[in-house]
Formats: sequence, C-alpha cells, structure tokens
Amino acid sequence: MQNLRTKGIVLVFMGAMFWGASSTVIQFLFQYKHLTAEWIFVIRNILAGCLFLLYAYLGKGQLLTLWHNKEDVKSLLFFCFAGLFPTQFCFIKAIEASNAATATVIQYLMPVIVLGYVLWRDKRMPDKVDNVAVVLAVLGTYFIVTKGNGNNLAISTSALLWGLASAFGMAIYTVSPLRIIRKYSSPVVVGWGMLVNGTLSNFLLWPWPFQGIMDGGTLAGIVVFILFGTLLAFYFYLESTRYIPSQEVSALSSVEPLTSVVLAVTLLHVKLGVIEIIGMLCIISTVILLARKK
Repeated sequence: MQNLRTKGIVLVFMGAMFWGASSTVIQFLFQYKHLTAEWIFVIRNILAGCLFLLYAYLGKGQLLTLWHNKEDVKSLLFFCFAGLFPTQFCFIKAIEASNAATATVIQYLMPVIVLGYVLWRDKRMPDKVDNVAVVLAVLGTYFIVTKGNGNNLAISTSALLWGLASAFGMAIYTVSPLRIIRKYSSPVVVGWGMLVNGTLSNFLLWPWPFQGIMDGGTLAGIVVFILFGTLLAFYFYLESTRYIPSQEVSALSSVEPLTSVVLAVTLLHVKLGVIEIIGMLCIISTVILLARKK
C-alpha cells in the first residue's frame, strides 16, 4: 500500500511539473522565437486533440457516441467555448503580456472562483477556512499586481485581465464537464473539446501566415508543450487518482505554479521581487488550503 501511495505522489508531481514547465516553454517561444499566441493555441489544440482521441480510440473508447446526444453536444460546446478556450487562449495571452510565472499564479486563483460558485449554489456562508483562503488570494493578487504599492500596477492591465479571464475559464473547465466526463471518459471529452476549439479557432483567430522563427528549438518547444505539457501531464494526473485521494492530488498539484516560477526565474531570467514572491506563496497556499478541505 505504501508503494502504491508513493507511486501516486510521484505521478501527480510529474504531471504538475510538466504542466508548470509547459508555460515556461511557451514564454520561451514568445521571447526567443517570436511566435504568436494565436498560432500556438491553434496548433496545440489541433495536435493534442487528435492525440487524445487516438489514445481514447486505442483504449476502445466510443469516440462518436457523444455526438448522437443533443444535450451532451450542448454540454461539450459549452465546455469548449466557456471553459477550454479561455483556460488556454487567455492563459497564453497572459504569458505573452507578462511572463510564465505571473500568468500561472494568477490562473491559480481558480479555486477561489470555484469556491464562490459553490457557496452561491449551496446558498451557504463561507466558513473560517474559506475566509482565510479568500484573504490569502486577495493579498497574493494585490502583491503581484502592485508589488505592494497601491498607486501603480506592476504588471500591465492586459496581463491582469487575460490572467483573470483564464482563471474564470479554468473554473468553468473544472466544473462544467463532470457529467459528460463520467459518461464518456476524460480523453474523449477533452480530445473533442480541443479538436473543436483548434479547428474553429483556426478560422476565427486566423494565425496565418506563420510568424516567427521555425527551427529545431521551435520544434522542440512544440513537442515539449504538446507531448509533456499536455498529454503526459494529463495522463499522470489522472493516473495518480488511482493511488491517492483526489483532495491530496489537488493539494500536491500546487507544485505546478511553483515549478513555473522556478523555471521562469532560472531559465528565462524573469526577475521577481520579495513582495511578488510573497504574493505567489499566498496564492499557492490558497490552493493547498482549499484542496485539503475537500
């Protein structure tokens, strides 16, 4: 039993670190290869969507059954446009407008947004843990956005708005597809969601002609954030839930923003002050606090 628990902890750490690393790779593609957010988003969704569906097919998943039920199709499309699109596209735009560390930590305000929804849905008041989590989240955001100086923004308004939009999208992404995921499996739902998003966005965002530098470094970056930062991260995260409780998985996954911060500082030379680091730790503490409460 202890070996299985250790395996689960290793898996969730690997998945979270791969997710955190993918945001740093995206910043690398912006900073050194001059790619556009639109192109990265479209390519990521189309390729990852196809690979998810291939994985589901090889696992004898029923790929087309979902499209035979109108209610399930409506749920999938809501998940696509209200959840998956802002989770990914707004997050990539937030990285473009700031850096991987800041964008990832702001997106991790998601648990507080989900908490607000649950309190509204259940018509109940927040308890002490909820209140502490909200205070930590507000303080953390304040420190990151202002560096402790309320008269000035330390990041651009666009970075803040893109980051908050990605957090709201991630909250919807987390809550909305639960029914159809239980019915059809995660690879089927996420695979179709990504493929639909990528295909339609190819015409709506129109990332052509390609802009940037296409070389070995660019191709390596694309492979890393699709294979490691999307497919393997997703697989390891799901696999870990077989060995340790879901609340523990959620708490341990807070290593994702921490990974993003460490990699952005060490590899891309992102400069963070003491106040910003305190703010990021506040938000990461919020994630752990709310996850352990579940």
